[in-house]
Amino acid sequence: MQTRTDLIEDLMGRFPHIPREAVIKEDLLRGGLAFDDSALTDNENGDVKPKSYFIFSFDHRTLPELGEAALRRPPEEIVLTGGPYGLRRTVVSVRINPSSPYRVKPAEDGKLMLHLDGKPIADVGLPPMPDYYRHTLSNGKQVMEVAPTIQWGYLVYLTVFRVCQYFGAKEECQYCDINHNWRQHKAAGRPYTGVKPVDEVLEALAIIDKYDTAKTSHAYTLTGGSVTSKVDGLAEADFYGRYAQAIEERFPGRWIGKVVAQALPKEDVQRFYDYGIRIYHPNFEVWDKRLFELYCPGKERYVGREEWHRRILDSAEVFGPRNVIPNFVAGVEMAEPFGFTTVDAAIESTTEGLQYFMSRGILPRFTTWCPEPTTPLGKTNPEGAPLEYHIRLLEAYRATMEANGLSTPPGYGPPGAGNAVFSVSSFMDTLPAE
Repeated sequence: MQTRTDLIEDLMGRFPHIPREAVIKEDLLRGGLAFDDSALTDNENGDVKPKSYFIFSFDHRTLPELGEAALRRPPEEIVLTGGPYGLRRTVVSVRINPSSPYRVKPAEDGKLMLHLDGKPIADVGLPPMPDYYRHTLSNGKQVMEVAPTIQWGYLVYLTVFRVCQYFGAKEECQYCDINHNWRQHKAAGRPYTGVKPVDEVLEALAIIDKYDTAKTSHAYTLTGGSVTSKVDGLAEADFYGRYAQAIEERFPGRWIGKVVAQALPKEDVQRFYDYGIRIYHPNFEVWDKRLFELYCPGKERYVGREEWHRRILDSAEVFGPRNVIPNFVAGVEMAEPFGFTTVDAAIESTTEGLQYFMSRGILPRFTTWCPEPTTPLGKTNPEGAPLEYHIRLLEAYRATMEANGLSTPPGYGPPGAGNAVFSVSSFMDTLPAE
């Protein structure tokens, strides 16, 4: 029987032009990793930045099934170096899977190592607790709850609406656990604010600005669930836009402003820009028409795939093509029972979508699919997509990007293996260093 070590070494050999770091990173992102209890954090009281569950769970088990990891959170991210593969510095988002063949545990000398199939393969670095996490808002809320940072501190992630108005089996995206993640944190008694007041966001950002003396944080993302009616009496563009307006008035030019929202009509997109947003992420989720209709029933019902794509192109007239960066969820193309049954077919479809946007100057990016167990696709595909799909996607992505003469997208930090900080996929690790 082939071991996971056999699999990654086979792919490293077959795709030598893909960084070894990306092969391991994609495997960790698609399948998760486990932590010895001794490698867990002391939550907000320790020296390690804990996982904030900033929007989705990104775990392969529910909180009640995580054992000690539900009480003492794992770190937000880890950084891998060295080992037998000579890994350059690689930042990886933590996705917990107690049954993973990857495990973080201390070696005999006490140093943390990543083990695969029982053998150490990399040194593990943990994110230090930032000074700004040690301070609370005037109402006692934690900065980590209101304005967590990810990507090794590069990005302030502002999930200002913690649920989605695409609700229930006939509307929710079939791979998304935003609503369940909200429910599980509330059930566990954790602080998890549904709609974050503007003044709390500003207070949290003021703390970050004061104590982030090295100016490690460079961007903020405004996001949350889709708004199909109104929240606080506001439609989507004005609901999210009010935060950007307040941030830009209080902290002009301090961070690059980004928003992840639906593909909205051009006049709404213009309002985002006028509020101060400079990068727009109208995520197209999955390219194939049939799969979009099956996996994104709410988005198909309220907007429709063709209109969604038209709005993405229209938004480039407002922000400029380079600053429109729609995400897709890499791997759901192969989810049973409806997805493609071969890697060749899945890559062909996804590359068609990449070419559609890149030929128009728009550079998508992707998040590696984590099959969360409470989602329909997670339940039927607990192993996710084949690792070969993810490696070949990295290959296709860079080739399509280069064929269209595009360069690294803004707002993601430095590119290149050993440099990248984007932690939820390896696309930045695979691009050429600047």
